[in-house]
Amino acid sequence: MERRILLTGFAPFGGARVNPSWEVARRFDGREFGGATVAAIRLPVVCRRASRIVAEAITALRPAAVIGLGQAGGRPALSIEKVAINLADERAARENAGGVRVRPVTAGAPDAYFARLPIDAIALALRRHGIPAEQSLSAGIYVCNTVMYTALHTLRRRPRVPCGFIHLPYTAAQAASHRAAASMTVELMAAGVETALGVIARKI
Repeated sequence: MERRILLTGFAPFGGARVNPSWEVARRFDGREFGGATVAAIRLPVVCRRASRIVAEAITALRPAAVIGLGQAGGRPALSIEKVAINLADERAARENAGGVRVRPVTAGAPDAYFARLPIDAIALALRRHGIPAEQSLSAGIYVCNTVMYTALHTLRRRPRVPCGFIHLPYTAAQAASHRAAASMTVELMAAGVETALGVIARKI
């Protein structure tokens, strides 16, 4: 069976025309890193649906590594997440329009999972390439966190599979609509993700 690296990004949301996470992820679909081929999938910005799609993709592909990408508008660097928590706040989701609902990502599961990426090595490699990078202790409590938590939970019996999440800044075009917000070109974000994939590939 062909070895795969599962790479996820999100559809645009909130009236935006693009989401940098998918603009970056789709560039790597079919690319090979360390003998494994990237399979990029686009996720909806809806907690339940995104969670189901990720879990099904992991079960079907049995990937050698899983990396999620998402947008964190306002952050000035690629943020490598360390922790996913078992909490989903769906106030902003269409699936919960008109109400507030905070629930576990997975009922009865652990409160949190730690990322299984070589975070220090990725951050160091990014900085050596002149790409702004930081380590983050919070993936939030919306759909990015949901996807990270779901992936780690689905892989709980495969502890050697690298798995984690990287948040990306606004694109320059997006930042034009958000006064004084940090931004980064898609090309630089893609270079950063390529660097991260290269580091991860050496671990699989």
